[in-house]
Amino acid sequence: MADPDSFGRAMDVSEPIRPPGRLGGRRGRCLLTTAAALIAGGLLASGCAAEAEAPVLTWYMNPDDGGQQMLAERCTQEADGRYRIEASLLPRDAPQQREQLARRLAAGDTSMDIMSIDPPFIPELAEPDFLAPVPEDVAEATTQDTLDGALAGAQWNDELVTIPFWANTQLLWYRESVVEEAGLDMSGPVTWEQVMDVAAEQDKHLGVQGIRAESMTVWVNALIASQDEQIIEDPSAPAGEISTTLDSPAGTAAAEILARIGDEGLGGPGIASMDENQSMLLFQGEQGSFMVNWPFVWAATNAAAEEGTIDAEVPEDIGWAQYPRVDEGTPSAPPLGGINLGVGADSEHPDLAYEAVECIVRPEHQAEYFVTNGNPPSSAEAFEDPRIAEDYPMADAIRESLENAAPRPQTPYYNEISTTIQEHYTPLDEIDPESTPAEADEYVIDVLRGERLL
Repeated sequence: MADPDSFGRAMDVSEPIRPPGRLGGRRGRCLLTTAAALIAGGLLASGCAAEAEAPVLTWYMNPDDGGQQMLAERCTQEADGRYRIEASLLPRDAPQQREQLARRLAAGDTSMDIMSIDPPFIPELAEPDFLAPVPEDVAEATTQDTLDGALAGAQWNDELVTIPFWANTQLLWYRESVVEEAGLDMSGPVTWEQVMDVAAEQDKHLGVQGIRAESMTVWVNALIASQDEQIIEDPSAPAGEISTTLDSPAGTAAAEILARIGDEGLGGPGIASMDENQSMLLFQGEQGSFMVNWPFVWAATNAAAEEGTIDAEVPEDIGWAQYPRVDEGTPSAPPLGGINLGVGADSEHPDLAYEAVECIVRPEHQAEYFVTNGNPPSSAEAFEDPRIAEDYPMADAIRESLENAAPRPQTPYYNEISTTIQEHYTPLDEIDPESTPAEADEYVIDVLRGERLL
């Protein structure tokens, strides 16, 4: 699966995605036709010649429900021959996406015209100048109404290095029947302690992601960021000078929440393998109470109710609120995900690539992408599309969450940070708040200083 915030689903396109290459697709057939015609002494059809002249922009995209392919075709049509966008599908798994993009960029691959990039991987690609600079006019045109959280995730060293496309965040989803019985007022902020107390008192389960995967880093980071702290004190520091804050009062408070859920079995018996989809299924069942998850769960739950795989009344029993607070007096900092668009530094057509990016991220295209693929916009204007409120009644809550969302550690060494968290904070029932944060801090610092292998 792609980064949990870019929830992976099968891509539905009218034509198969072709491997990257300047001779792929119809353009390649045109060139072959040209050669054959010359050999035969014939003439090349004018339509094929016109198509062959249009520069091809390859868009490396993460799997979705076909929405990016649709936008590629639409922007190609609107370009009126200035360029043509061809799609190249990245792996479904986010780390594999990162690896493929990094290797191609490092090798100077000139086909890296447009790339769909998960926010955590941006610093690693920006620091070695793998990304083409964002022109000032493009930055102004594409970010004037970008929501704060999404804009923060598109930057490195306070500089815009990618263009926000769609953004994602987590809400606190709850069963109306559970909170009504508990007498919990959901009209205002609630804390993790309140959520855990209600689940324990009613013998219910929490829909959380306890699997050893990227989702654990998402969770730990949100817990620390919700205390006005960040995991890395100076993200731009060299590897040997980076200092992490897992072993801190904020880190300890985060570990205590995770440990309680694990020790008391509040996440259910399958917590060690619980990802976003599994936690949604748990939440839909009779033991469901609260869940932290991405907005895809709304459409998926309604679809399941229509198909009869869950009780038809479940969607009517679902409410939503902002991400839980760690302490009552500090606003939460929900997880940030999504996809930003970058242009490769070695692209043969960077100006055209950024022209295409401007087309892709227009507010009306972001709104269309949300209602067809379930991925929220990064643009505030896009949320004004009436179709969004109709399909997603929690759209205002999503928008508010994106304004307050905090990116995961923005560092070229994100892979080392995330892997360390995943290894030390799973399984939940083995977390010791008095020792786990310190062990994780020491481990990642040793790795970054070359004193230990990851």
